[in-house]
Amino acid sequence: MRINKYIATANGMSRRSADQAVAQGRVLVNSKPAQPGQDVTDRDQVTLDGQPLGAGQPAQTILLHKPAGYVVSRDGQGSKTIYDLLPSELHHLKPVGRLDKESSGLLLLTNDGQLAYELTHPSFQKTKVYETTLDAPLAPLHQQMIADMGVQLEDGRSQLSLEKLDETGMNWRVRMHEGRNRQIRRTFAALGYRVTRLHRTEFGAYSLKDLPAGRYRSE
Repeated sequence: MRINKYIATANGMSRRSADQAVAQGRVLVNSKPAQPGQDVTDRDQVTLDGQPLGAGQPAQTILLHKPAGYVVSRDGQGSKTIYDLLPSELHHLKPVGRLDKESSGLLLLTNDGQLAYELTHPSFQKTKVYETTLDAPLAPLHQQMIADMGVQLEDGRSQLSLEKLDETGMNWRVRMHEGRNRQIRRTFAALGYRVTRLHRTEFGAYSLKDLPAGRYRSE
């Protein structure tokens, strides 16, 4: 197995990050500096920053239906975390991206660093789909601004695809390719609206379907 894939499988980082670690001299194979593109096996002793790695563990990915009120973190600082919903044998898996505490829906966790990289890096343009409820009907002008021109936020312009879910003007399906922190909430807030419900249903090729809240399935 190539050294970058070995590290990615064992550590959960992307292959690109693994290549950088090799180039920086942070990886040793049998006590010698690893070389880019080097092949290794489970018989080799591989360390990263002095810590031993083992790639014998197969790649594993689960899809969790995160309920609102849970923090996507190992340390909830007094709040419930997504790991409270999972058995201990899955606690080594890392979340792919984030959902804020009050958001719900599809959350992927994996130990496959390459998959995590492909799902989150902007160059891969993975679509995320959310069901969103606002505290007031969205004005047609504001709908046009968000969908056509975008809304200027402190970290750049935010443009979202909107689909009306009913005639109240408060419930919308939102599609986006980016993943900036609280981007949907901040986009609507910039126009005077508060998001009262934010629920992710799709992420790339993955779909929540009928998975109950608080449950997970293997992918």
